[in-house]
Amino acid sequence: MMKVECTRLPSGLTVVTEHMPHLESVALGVWIKSGSRNETVGEHGIAHLLEHMAFKGTGRRTARQIAEEIENVGGEVNAATSTETTSYYARVLKDHVPLAVDILADILTESSFDEEELRREKQVILQEIGAADDTPDDVVFDRFAETAYRNQTVGRPILGTPDTVMSFSADQIRQYLGRNYTTDRMFVVAAGAVEHEAFVRQVEERFSTLPRTPLATPVLETAIYTGGESRETRDLMDAQILLGFEGKAYHARDFYCSQILANILGGGMSSRLFQEVREHRGLCYSVYAFHWGFSDTGIFGVHAATGGENLPELMPVIVDELRKSSMNIEQQEIERARAQIRAQLLMGQESPAARAGQIARQMMLYGRPIPNDELMERLSGITIERLTDLAGRLFFDTTPTLSAIGPLEQLAPINDILSSLTGKPAVAHAVAS
Repeated sequence: MMKVECTRLPSGLTVVTEHMPHLESVALGVWIKSGSRNETVGEHGIAHLLEHMAFKGTGRRTARQIAEEIENVGGEVNAATSTETTSYYARVLKDHVPLAVDILADILTESSFDEEELRREKQVILQEIGAADDTPDDVVFDRFAETAYRNQTVGRPILGTPDTVMSFSADQIRQYLGRNYTTDRMFVVAAGAVEHEAFVRQVEERFSTLPRTPLATPVLETAIYTGGESRETRDLMDAQILLGFEGKAYHARDFYCSQILANILGGGMSSRLFQEVREHRGLCYSVYAFHWGFSDTGIFGVHAATGGENLPELMPVIVDELRKSSMNIEQQEIERARAQIRAQLLMGQESPAARAGQIARQMMLYGRPIPNDELMERLSGITIERLTDLAGRLFFDTTPTLSAIGPLEQLAPINDILSSLTGKPAVAHAVAS
């Protein structure tokens, strides 16, 4: 039987495990309630740089030793930076959990930030920035965030810019670390063949030097959604289009309602957008809807990729489907969306890595693990009336954001595209390049 156990150490560090008796491995990691949003104006990209530098040597291990020690036992270790969180995680066989805990603690408490390693890693990140800029479906999302949240940390690309990345010193990284990597903002989570009490003892011993209070007050400016338009004409085979609106924060009443609406509109092959845009009209090879939540805001969007010649027909069809959702939704669509979300939830829990990540997010957002029954109960109260009302408010009452890249000669002005939604000219701030 799977069981979630939680212990808060005297230091303030939270340790959570889920024992999965049918497994021989353990997925474990450290999740920090801090990401690119916690950067100051002059720190754009430093959260991601810190994530890279954590693996580049400590007082006890070189970068090579970190990699070799975990791989010598068949394990793996990695990390990720997002807008509001950073994670460092490993997957090992159950006998090697103490080693994984030791390595994760080492890189988070004793990183040396060697100047030569820093110089090399900056070059690696410059290549990563260049690769992202060569990927149009990444660029369109970055431009979208920059436009939706103009001149704010929540809208900045996580990687930073070449100029900002090259400017950082080891001391600046330590300042960001000291301000954000404290026990009250960190969660150590393990799922798989793990015994809670033994894991707690290992974590308590190895993470004992983590600071309990920040060196300075962590930064998190309130998000202000602005909306607008960004177009970048490039000589590409296809146009990447992202049309979005301000969505709901994680704790908002309509958060789960927004998840259901996104699924109905564009969550799979049976969704309205896929059926109408791709199957019925053949206007693009990729179209989907999504809803992303943050701590104080959210994004509801529709992404499509198509040839430039299809844009005059594609965009009105997408907007028409958004309009229709504010007028009529069928109960069968709600049931199908609920079933898909439930299946995704349960299937994800069959993976210890996915389960550890899920528990960590729940701890950061709600302060406790959320039982499946409770999650499904939150979805069960969603009605046709709530969904159509939400769609009307999302699509009619907020300023839209349009991000587009590729052959855009036939992409109409945003005012024309949205005329059937708004009934009046949309307020758009064009950023063309």
